Amino acid sequence: MACLKSSEECSLIELLEWSASLVSIPGLLSMYWARTDKKQGLPSPRVGPIWQYSVFKPYPPTVAFKMMRKSIRWPKLKSPFRRAGRSPKEHANSLSSVNEEYMEAFRTKSYTEMWDKVHDQLESTSMTRPSSSTSLSLHTHLSESLLEPRQETLADMIQGMDLHHLLIDYFKASLEACKICEILLQSVHQTHANYREIKRVIKLSRSVHDSADYTDDQCQVIFGKLAAFASMKNPLSIISLEQFRETRDGYMVLLRRLTSKHRKIKRNARFGKIWKKVGGVGLVMGHSAILILLLLFAFHSIVGIVAAPALLACSLGLCMKKMKGAWGGLKAKLLGKLGEQIDVAAKGVYILVNDFDTMSRMVKRLHDEVEHRKAVADICAKNGKFEILKEVVREFHVHESSFLEQLEELEEHIYLCFLTINRSRRLVIQEIMVAHH
Repeated sequence: MACLKSSEECSLIELLEWSASLVSIPGLLSMYWARTDKKQGLPSPRVGPIWQYSVFKPYPPTVAFKMMRKSIRWPKLKSPFRRAGRSPKEHANSLSSVNEEYMEAFRTKSYTEMWDKVHDQLESTSMTRPSSSTSLSLHTHLSESLLEPRQETLADMIQGMDLHHLLIDYFKASLEACKICEILLQSVHQTHANYREIKRVIKLSRSVHDSADYTDDQCQVIFGKLAAFASMKNPLSIISLEQFRETRDGYMVLLRRLTSKHRKIKRNARFGKIWKKVGGVGLVMGHSAILILLLLFAFHSIVGIVAAPALLACSLGLCMKKMKGAWGGLKAKLLGKLGEQIDVAAKGVYILVNDFDTMSRMVKRLHDEVEHRKAVADICAKNGKFEILKEVVREFHVHESSFLEQLEELEEHIYLCFLTINRSRRLVIQEIMVAHH
């Protein structure tokens, strides 16, 4: 790097001035003109620092030096301690794709058909007064119409085939899960029906803005509806958390048994392949030894005649061993098919456990919401004051959309659980039919 003067005569200020001149093209021109005037021996009128006499007035040295530091783009260094994984953008993209797939599940034909079946049946039974017999018939009808394949068809199939006991336990567990989903659907429907009383209270209160505008009949109607809602049984308490926990524990036990059996089948299949290879090598070596002996004995006819029965017996033994190996290969193939059936059933139980965990949390949250509303309605009905009524109605109105949205989410998740159960059952049946044929 050169300077306008020699290295001995260059001062720190002039060095800064020279570096500042690099910030702009006019500074370079000023430096060139000063150097040219000095070479030609011409008196230069430029007195003072070079940057003061450039055409476009570059920045002073201190400012230019700061700008130079800011203009330097240091590459971003990747720390070796940075957490491995996806970037935030990729993580956001993955979340959006999961949300799209989740919403796409609600637009499938199977989901729409199931939604139509349930709501048609619920609307037809809601015309009559709900009773225990009506609820039982509704439960039976839903069980028959939603479960695929139906339990009668599955029972005939189990009798005609020698299914593994773990597969039979899986089908029983899926039937139990389907019944629990049916009960939850009825609870959600009944919760919607009970909440109509609160909607009527909100509607009546909106039409009246002052306590003086209330008539005695209107007050009796509003407080009566609040008292009726408070006295209703919480539909979401039909299945307690203990029952959810017991059901989940049972599914976890079944899942562990299925996964343990699948590992055992895979381990046996791996050992079977190894022994098959070893047996194949031994069979080839045995045949080769027989051929060598036959060639040797061919030169000695008398010895060959004597040894012929022994060689024939040895050949028959090898053929029997080969047939036994073929039967072992068929057995290994059937064992592999059973492993595939167990694997599909285990995946179905695993998804079922996760679905029930989610539903139990949603049911618990909604159960607490309903209990809170019942307690507030009971206090308001017993107090009978307009100020408390106004505050209660305001609270109901503010949280109404959130409560109904939670109910809708629970209902959608129940339908998705139905679809998961049916899809898993169909896949297991498909694997069974492939192995049977």
